[in-house]
Amino acid sequence: MTGRDLKSLELSALWRGLTRPDSAGTDRVVPPTGFTAQLTVFAAAAMAFLAVFALALALATGRLAERWSTELGQSATIRVSAPQDQIDDQTVTVMEVLKTTPGIAGSRLLPDAEVEKLLEPWFGPDVPVEALPIPRLIEVIEAKEGFDADALRLRLQGEAPGAVLDDHTRWRQPLVRAAGRLKVLGLFSLVLIAAASGAMITLAAKAALAANGQVIRVLRLIGARDITIATAFVRRFTRRAAMGAAIGTGLGMIAVWALPAADDAGGFLTGLGFQGWGWFWPLLIPAVAAVIGFGATRSAALRMLREVR
Repeated sequence: MTGRDLKSLELSALWRGLTRPDSAGTDRVVPPTGFTAQLTVFAAAAMAFLAVFALALALATGRLAERWSTELGQSATIRVSAPQDQIDDQTVTVMEVLKTTPGIAGSRLLPDAEVEKLLEPWFGPDVPVEALPIPRLIEVIEAKEGFDADALRLRLQGEAPGAVLDDHTRWRQPLVRAAGRLKVLGLFSLVLIAAASGAMITLAAKAALAANGQVIRVLRLIGARDITIATAFVRRFTRRAAMGAAIGTGLGMIAVWALPAADDAGGFLTGLGFQGWGWFWPLLIPAVAAVIGFGATRSAALRMLREVR
Protein backbone atom coordinates (compact mmCIF):
# COMPACT_ATOMS: atom_id res chain seq x y z
CA MET A 1 0.00 0.00 0.00
CA THR A 2 1.46 3.32 -1.05
CA GLY A 3 1.69 6.40 1.14
CA ARG A 4 -0.98 8.12 -0.93
CA ASP A 5 -3.40 5.24 -0.41
CA LEU A 6 -2.67 5.29 3.30
CA LYS A 7 -3.37 9.03 3.42
CA SER A 8 -6.69 8.53 1.67
CA LEU A 9 -7.67 5.83 4.15
CA GLU A 10 -6.79 8.13 7.07
CA LEU A 11 -8.91 10.97 5.62
CA SER A 12 -11.79 8.59 5.03
CA ALA A 13 -11.55 7.35 8.61
CA LEU A 14 -11.55 10.95 9.80
CA TRP A 15 -14.70 11.72 7.81
CA ARG A 16 -16.45 8.59 9.08
CA GLY A 17 -15.55 9.59 12.63
CA LEU A 18 -17.00 13.05 12.14
CA THR A 19 -20.24 11.79 10.64
CA ARG A 20 -20.95 8.60 12.58
CA PRO A 21 -24.38 8.61 14.32
CA ASP A 22 -23.03 8.28 17.85
CA SER A 23 -20.80 11.35 17.52
CA ALA A 24 -21.64 15.00 17.86
CA GLY A 25 -22.01 15.17 14.08
CA THR A 26 -20.20 17.20 11.52
CA ASP A 27 -20.34 20.25 13.78
CA ARG A 28 -17.28 18.77 15.53
CA VAL A 29 -15.18 20.51 12.88
CA VAL A 30 -16.22 23.89 14.34
CA PRO A 31 -13.92 24.91 17.22
CA PRO A 32 -15.92 24.81 20.48
CA THR A 33 -14.08 27.81 21.92
CA GLY A 34 -12.58 30.98 20.61
CA PHE A 35 -13.65 34.53 19.92
CA THR A 36 -16.40 33.45 17.49
CA ALA A 37 -18.14 31.44 20.19
CA GLN A 38 -17.81 34.24 22.74
CA LEU A 39 -18.95 36.84 20.21
CA THR A 40 -22.03 34.86 19.23
CA VAL A 41 -23.11 34.13 22.79
CA PHE A 42 -22.48 37.71 23.94
CA ALA A 43 -24.25 39.28 20.95
CA ALA A 44 -27.26 36.99 21.33
CA ALA A 45 -27.46 37.68 25.07
CA ALA A 46 -27.19 41.45 24.66
CA MET A 47 -29.77 41.59 21.89
CA ALA A 48 -32.16 39.36 23.81
CA PHE A 49 -31.80 41.59 26.86
CA LEU A 50 -32.71 44.64 24.76
CA ALA A 51 -35.53 42.71 23.07
CA VAL A 52 -37.15 42.04 26.45
CA PHE A 53 -37.31 45.77 27.18
CA ALA A 54 -38.53 46.60 23.67
CA LEU A 55 -41.27 43.98 24.04
CA ALA A 56 -42.18 45.32 27.49
CA LEU A 57 -42.40 48.84 26.05
CA ALA A 58 -44.64 47.71 23.20
CA LEU A 59 -47.00 45.79 25.49
CA ALA A 60 -47.10 48.52 28.14
CA THR A 61 -47.87 51.31 25.68
CA GLY A 62 -50.52 49.12 24.06
CA ARG A 63 -52.21 48.70 27.44
CA LEU A 64 -51.85 52.41 28.12
CA ALA A 65 -53.44 53.41 24.82
CA GLU A 66 -56.32 50.99 25.37
CA ARG A 67 -56.90 52.24 28.91
CA TRP A 68 -56.87 55.89 27.86
CA SER A 69 -59.17 55.16 24.95
CA THR A 70 -61.75 53.27 27.01
CA GLU A 71 -61.67 54.89 30.44
CA LEU A 72 -61.19 58.51 29.39
CA GLY A 73 -63.52 58.04 26.45
CA GLN A 74 -66.40 57.28 28.85
CA SER A 75 -65.82 60.19 31.21
CA ALA A 76 -66.16 63.96 31.06
CA THR A 77 -65.80 66.91 33.39
CA ILE A 78 -67.97 69.95 33.93
CA ARG A 79 -66.29 73.03 35.36
CA VAL A 80 -68.59 75.48 37.13
CA SER A 81 -67.09 78.98 37.34
CA ALA A 82 -69.45 81.62 38.72
CA PRO A 83 -69.56 84.37 41.35
CA GLN A 84 -69.56 83.12 44.93
CA ASP A 85 -73.21 84.01 45.44
CA GLN A 86 -74.25 81.99 42.36
CA ILE A 87 -71.85 79.05 42.25
CA ASP A 88 -73.87 76.86 44.63
CA ASP A 89 -77.12 77.40 42.72
CA GLN A 90 -75.47 76.74 39.36
CA THR A 91 -73.83 73.58 40.70
CA VAL A 92 -77.22 72.25 41.84
CA THR A 93 -78.69 73.16 38.45
CA VAL A 94 -75.94 71.30 36.61
CA MET A 95 -76.48 68.19 38.73
CA GLU A 96 -80.20 68.27 37.95
CA VAL A 97 -79.50 68.71 34.22
CA LEU A 98 -77.20 65.69 34.23
CA LYS A 99 -79.85 63.53 35.89
CA THR A 100 -82.24 64.16 33.00
CA THR A 101 -79.68 63.89 30.19
CA PRO A 102 -79.86 60.65 28.15
CA GLY A 103 -76.62 58.69 27.88
CA ILE A 104 -75.18 59.71 31.27
CA ALA A 105 -74.77 56.87 33.76
CA GLY A 106 -73.91 59.04 36.74
CA SER A 107 -72.23 62.18 38.03
CA ARG A 108 -70.63 63.40 41.22
CA LEU A 109 -69.23 66.63 42.62
CA LEU A 110 -65.54 66.31 43.42
CA PRO A 111 -64.94 67.05 47.11
CA ASP A 112 -62.35 69.57 48.25
CA ALA A 113 -59.96 66.77 49.27
CA GLU A 114 -59.76 65.45 45.70
CA VAL A 115 -59.42 68.93 44.25
CA GLU A 116 -56.60 69.58 46.70
CA LYS A 117 -54.86 66.41 45.54
CA LEU A 118 -55.21 67.51 41.91
CA LEU A 119 -53.58 70.86 42.72
CA GLU A 120 -50.83 69.38 44.89
CA PRO A 121 -48.26 68.89 42.06
CA TRP A 122 -48.43 72.62 41.28
CA PHE A 123 -49.10 74.27 44.67
CA GLY A 124 -47.71 71.66 47.06
CA PRO A 125 -49.50 69.95 49.95
CA ASP A 126 -52.09 71.61 52.19
CA VAL A 127 -53.55 73.84 49.50
CA PRO A 128 -56.21 76.17 51.03
CA VAL A 129 -58.93 75.22 48.58
CA GLU A 130 -61.63 77.08 50.43
CA ALA A 131 -59.66 80.34 50.27
CA LEU A 132 -58.96 80.18 46.52
CA PRO A 133 -61.37 81.01 43.69
CA ILE A 134 -61.33 77.42 42.46
CA PRO A 135 -64.26 76.33 40.24
CA ARG A 136 -66.43 73.38 41.17
CA LEU A 137 -65.61 70.19 39.29
CA ILE A 138 -68.26 67.63 38.41
CA GLU A 139 -67.26 64.21 37.11
CA VAL A 140 -69.59 62.81 34.45
CA ILE A 141 -69.71 59.06 33.76
CA GLU A 142 -70.92 58.25 30.27
CA ALA A 143 -73.20 55.29 29.56
CA LYS A 144 -72.41 52.74 26.85
CA GLU A 145 -74.65 54.44 24.32
CA GLY A 146 -72.98 57.80 24.98
CA PHE A 147 -74.51 61.27 25.16
CA ASP A 148 -74.83 64.23 22.82
CA ALA A 149 -72.08 66.59 23.98
CA ASP A 150 -73.21 69.49 21.77
CA ALA A 151 -76.79 69.29 23.03
CA LEU A 152 -75.58 69.19 26.63
CA ARG A 153 -73.38 72.24 26.08
CA LEU A 154 -76.34 74.21 24.70
CA ARG A 155 -78.52 73.17 27.62
CA LEU A 156 -75.88 74.14 30.16
CA GLN A 157 -75.35 77.47 28.44
CA GLY A 158 -79.02 78.27 28.90
CA GLU A 159 -79.53 77.00 32.45
CA ALA A 160 -76.06 77.39 34.02
CA PRO A 161 -73.97 79.95 32.09
CA GLY A 162 -70.94 79.35 34.29
CA ALA A 163 -70.74 75.62 33.45
CA VAL A 164 -68.31 74.40 30.81
CA LEU A 165 -68.30 70.80 29.52
CA ASP A 166 -64.95 69.15 28.78
CA ASP A 167 -65.27 65.67 27.22
CA HIS A 168 -61.45 65.22 27.16
CA THR A 169 -61.43 64.74 23.39
CA ARG A 170 -58.98 67.58 22.77
CA TRP A 171 -56.21 66.08 24.89
CA ARG A 172 -57.24 62.39 24.98
CA GLN A 173 -56.72 61.77 21.28
CA PRO A 174 -53.10 63.09 21.20
CA LEU A 175 -52.26 60.90 24.21
CA VAL A 176 -53.75 57.80 22.62
CA ARG A 177 -51.98 58.59 19.36
CA ALA A 178 -48.66 59.08 21.17
CA ALA A 179 -49.07 55.78 23.02
CA GLY A 180 -49.85 54.03 19.73
CA ARG A 181 -46.70 55.45 18.16
CA LEU A 182 -44.63 54.29 21.12
CA LYS A 183 -46.03 50.80 20.59
CA VAL A 184 -45.03 50.90 16.93
CA LEU A 185 -41.59 52.17 17.97
CA GLY A 186 -41.21 49.22 20.35
CA LEU A 187 -42.17 46.73 17.64
CA PHE A 188 -39.82 48.43 15.16
CA SER A 189 -37.04 48.17 17.76
CA LEU A 190 -37.65 44.42 17.90
CA VAL A 191 -37.19 44.23 14.13
CA LEU A 192 -33.92 46.22 14.35
CA ILE A 193 -32.69 44.00 17.18
CA ALA A 194 -33.43 40.89 15.10
CA ALA A 195 -31.60 42.37 12.10
CA ALA A 196 -28.60 43.34 14.23
CA SER A 197 -28.51 39.86 15.74
CA GLY A 198 -28.53 38.31 12.29
CA ALA A 199 -25.68 40.58 11.17
CA MET A 200 -23.53 39.77 14.20
CA ILE A 201 -24.09 36.02 13.84
CA THR A 202 -23.30 36.25 10.12
CA LEU A 203 -19.98 37.97 10.85
CA ALA A 204 -19.12 35.39 13.49
CA ALA A 205 -19.97 32.53 11.13
CA LYS A 206 -17.84 34.01 8.36
CA ALA A 207 -14.94 34.43 10.77
CA ALA A 208 -15.28 30.80 11.85
CA LEU A 209 -15.37 29.66 8.22
CA ALA A 210 -12.28 31.69 7.39
CA ALA A 211 -10.44 30.36 10.45
CA ASN A 212 -11.24 26.77 9.45
CA GLY A 213 -10.32 27.08 5.79
CA GLN A 214 -7.79 24.26 6.02
CA VAL A 215 -10.33 21.95 7.62
CA ILE A 216 -12.87 22.78 4.92
CA ARG A 217 -10.38 21.98 2.17
CA VAL A 218 -9.63 18.61 3.78
CA LEU A 219 -13.31 17.79 4.08
CA ARG A 220 -13.79 18.60 0.42
CA LEU A 221 -10.93 16.30 -0.48
CA ILE A 222 -12.60 13.35 1.21
CA GLY A 223 -15.92 14.01 -0.53
CA ALA A 224 -17.85 16.28 1.82
CA ARG A 225 -20.49 18.43 0.13
CA ASP A 226 -20.87 22.13 0.84
CA ILE A 227 -24.31 21.59 2.39
CA THR A 228 -22.79 19.07 4.81
CA ILE A 229 -19.98 21.42 5.78
CA ALA A 230 -22.44 24.30 6.21
CA THR A 231 -24.61 22.12 8.44
CA ALA A 232 -21.69 21.74 10.85
CA PHE A 233 -21.51 25.51 11.36
CA VAL A 234 -25.27 25.94 11.37
CA ARG A 235 -25.76 23.50 14.23
CA ARG A 236 -23.05 25.00 16.40
CA PHE A 237 -24.02 28.65 15.85
CA THR A 238 -27.73 27.92 16.28
CA ARG A 239 -27.02 26.43 19.69
CA ARG A 240 -24.81 29.36 20.62
CA ALA A 241 -27.45 31.88 19.58
CA ALA A 242 -30.16 30.07 21.52
CA MET A 243 -27.99 29.74 24.63
CA GLY A 244 -26.97 33.41 24.58
CA ALA A 245 -30.54 34.54 23.97
CA ALA A 246 -31.77 32.40 26.87
CA ILE A 247 -29.24 34.05 29.19
CA GLY A 248 -30.12 37.55 27.99
CA THR A 249 -33.86 36.86 28.21
CA GLY A 250 -33.55 35.61 31.77
CA LEU A 251 -31.56 38.68 32.83
CA GLY A 252 -33.98 40.99 31.02
CA MET A 253 -37.03 39.45 32.67
CA ILE A 254 -35.38 39.81 36.10
CA ALA A 255 -34.58 43.46 35.35
CA VAL A 256 -38.16 44.17 34.23
CA TRP A 257 -39.55 42.40 37.30
CA ALA A 258 -37.29 44.53 39.53
CA LEU A 259 -38.62 47.81 38.11
CA PRO A 260 -40.69 49.84 40.61
CA ALA A 261 -44.43 49.86 40.16
CA ALA A 262 -46.17 52.95 38.85
CA ASP A 263 -47.59 53.81 42.27
CA ASP A 264 -44.22 53.36 43.98
CA ALA A 265 -42.61 55.68 41.42
CA GLY A 266 -45.04 58.48 42.14
CA GLY A 267 -46.93 57.98 38.91
CA PHE A 268 -43.86 58.67 36.77
CA LEU A 269 -43.86 55.21 35.21
CA THR A 270 -46.77 53.95 33.17
CA GLY A 271 -46.58 50.33 34.24
CA LEU A 272 -43.63 49.27 32.07
CA GLY A 273 -43.44 45.51 32.21
CA PHE A 274 -45.48 42.38 31.68
CA GLN A 275 -48.81 41.42 33.17
CA GLY A 276 -50.46 38.02 33.44
CA TRP A 277 -49.93 35.89 30.35
CA GLY A 278 -47.67 38.62 28.95
CA TRP A 279 -44.78 37.08 30.90
CA PHE A 280 -44.81 34.17 28.43
CA TRP A 281 -44.02 36.41 25.43
CA PRO A 282 -40.30 36.87 26.30
CA LEU A 283 -39.91 33.10 26.42
CA LEU A 284 -40.24 33.12 22.63
CA ILE A 285 -37.10 35.22 22.24
CA PRO A 286 -34.59 32.31 22.50
CA ALA A 287 -36.56 30.36 19.91
CA VAL A 288 -36.62 33.37 17.57
CA ALA A 289 -32.87 33.87 18.15
CA ALA A 290 -32.25 30.23 17.22
CA VAL A 291 -34.23 30.67 13.99
CA ILE A 292 -32.27 33.85 13.19
CA GLY A 293 -28.99 32.08 13.94
CA PHE A 294 -29.98 29.14 11.75
CA GLY A 295 -30.95 31.33 8.81
CA ALA A 296 -28.01 33.74 9.09
CA THR A 297 -25.40 31.01 9.51
CA ARG A 298 -26.79 28.82 6.73
CA SER A 299 -26.96 31.71 4.28
CA ALA A 300 -23.46 32.98 5.15
CA ALA A 301 -21.88 29.53 5.08
CA LEU A 302 -23.34 28.47 1.73
CA ARG A 303 -22.52 31.80 0.13
CA MET A 304 -18.94 31.77 1.40
CA LEU A 305 -18.40 28.14 0.42
CA ARG A 306 -19.56 28.90 -3.11
CA GLU A 307 -17.11 31.77 -3.33
CA VAL A 308 -14.14 29.81 -1.95
CA ARG A 309 -13.31 26.82 -4.13
